[in-house]
Amino acid sequence: MSVTITLEHPDTLEIIEVIDELTAILSAPYPPESVHGYSVQQLIDQRVAFHVIRVNGEIAGCGGVQFIKQHRGPRYGELKRMYVRPAFQRRGLARQLLIGLEDYTKSHAINLLRLETGIYSEAAIALYQQHGFYEIAPFGDYVADPNSRFFEKKI
Repeated sequence: MSVTITLEHPDTLEIIEVIDELTAILSAPYPPESVHGYSVQQLIDQRVAFHVIRVNGEIAGCGGVQFIKQHRGPRYGELKRMYVRPAFQRRGLARQLLIGLEDYTKSHAINLLRLETGIYSEAAIALYQQHGFYEIAPFGDYVADPNSRFFEKKI
C-alpha cells in the first residue's frame, strides 16, 4: 500500500467530489448554523494549506490548516476539513494525516493547533484526544454551540 500526503489545490474535480461527500456527511445530523466547514471557495480565499492523502494514487481523505494571526495572543493553525473516506477508514490514515498537518504547521514556526468539530464526530474526537488535543472554550469567531466541541494542542 503506497500512502502519500501532498499539498494540493482544493478546486480540482476529484477533490471537490471528496469535499462534497464530507459536507453531506457533516450536514446530516446538524442544523445549518452548526455546520462550520469551509466551501472550496472559502478554502481558497482563506488560504488554507490543503492536503490530500492518497492510497495507491486514489484520494483517501483530506485536511487543511489555516494560519491565524490574532491581534492578541499567539499565532495558531486551525485544522479544517479533516476527513478520511469510509472505504479507507480503520487503516491509520487519519492519524498519518493529522501528524502530517502538525508537522506542516511546525515547519511554519507555529506551535499551536486548534479545531472545531461536531459532537457526533466521536471517532474524530477520540483521535484528537489520543494525540494530545484538549478541550477548550470557543476561539476566534466561533461562539458557544451545543453541537460543537473545540480543542487545541501545543505542538
